[in-house]
Amino acid sequence: MAKSSTARATAPETVWLARGRHLGTGAEETVRQRLQELKSSAVIQDHLEFDGSGDDTPERAFEARWLVADDIVVRARLNLGAPDTKDDVQDWVLVAEADRPWKLDWPSPATVFWPEDADAPWDHDVVPGLRLRDINPLPTDDRALRRLLKECARHSWSIHVVVHEAMTPDENGRRPLAPLLPPSLRHRIVEHRAAPEQFQVVNWALYDLGVRVPRGGAVVLPAAPAGPGVDDKTFSVRSVFLDGTEPTDLLDTVRRYADQPGPLPDGAGEALSGLREQWHLTTLEEELDQARRQLASYAEALDAMTRSRDLYREAAELAHEALEAYRESGRLPSPRQEQRKREGFSLRALAKPLERVRDGAKLLRPPGVEDHTPGTAAPDEEPEAAGHRAEPADAGERDR
Repeated sequence: MAKSSTARATAPETVWLARGRHLGTGAEETVRQRLQELKSSAVIQDHLEFDGSGDDTPERAFEARWLVADDIVVRARLNLGAPDTKDDVQDWVLVAEADRPWKLDWPSPATVFWPEDADAPWDHDVVPGLRLRDINPLPTDDRALRRLLKECARHSWSIHVVVHEAMTPDENGRRPLAPLLPPSLRHRIVEHRAAPEQFQVVNWALYDLGVRVPRGGAVVLPAAPAGPGVDDKTFSVRSVFLDGTEPTDLLDTVRRYADQPGPLPDGAGEALSGLREQWHLTTLEEELDQARRQLASYAEALDAMTRSRDLYREAAELAHEALEAYRESGRLPSPRQEQRKREGFSLRALAKPLERVRDGAKLLRPPGVEDHTPGTAAPDEEPEAAGHRAEPADAGERDR
């Protein structure tokens, strides 16, 4: 099973996320016309267009707000990446958040910014070759199939469903799953179809994801890393009848998967932070409320600084009191005493007592003893020969 070294944050239950690609030119004009149309028909309250905040590539951002269930405000932002001049492809990211937990029966935010035409070029997944509202046959090459499913688990924000065809379906069995789902799920689903002879190959490719598709059934691919409680049976369906009837079990499984808490995809956290912290389409009441919150945060910060200053002052006063008490105990001289000692010290003051000691030593010497350096002869004496002691001149005088 695919694993990640770092745990990702869980997507808030109030948030709707989608990511895709627009093939061809004219993406900005398409979004602009759609928003103006919905504003004229009062489907949305207001919309706004401005330059995005991309660091590496320029972006164009669109914001819109509308009501669901009569009184629940939805704020949404669509970020358009820079067009790819080589492939003529433009990535888009759509983040919407409501004041209450998101309901799958609410209108899809994708239809607020994009037209619902079946041939519109905006409903392509970020993984090349996949569409959001159509059936996507799996590649016939084994390695390409495995690589495709890995890319879907790593990079796509959509919910991927793999359906194995027990036998080649007729025209009724080729109906896409997306139109049968709740409105808020129709643009978040990528449906893969495996041919009857691909049963073993598909499960070989799904081994790293920790799931398995039953023969003639379906399975919802887990996110990478897999969410809590996801295994090869939690979100799988044993049988899917591709005869034109509504696949009730599969629809319920997909809806149950969408309702569970899941990790935020890579890059979704930044998009959500931009929606919350850099929202431009505000009302007067929201601006006043934001100003009040800022004022409250400033007052709280000022109060914290004041408390910190008072605590520091109190600690300094206690330290000074402890130092004075220690000096009064006699263990530490006072600052005045230390200053007097430092000011009264000099080399001249130290040399005067030494001179008095030397003069007193001279007065204590016997009369006639002159001061000379030990080991040297007196001035009137001649030095004796080295190594010999002087002998008396007369031997008789020695005997005497």
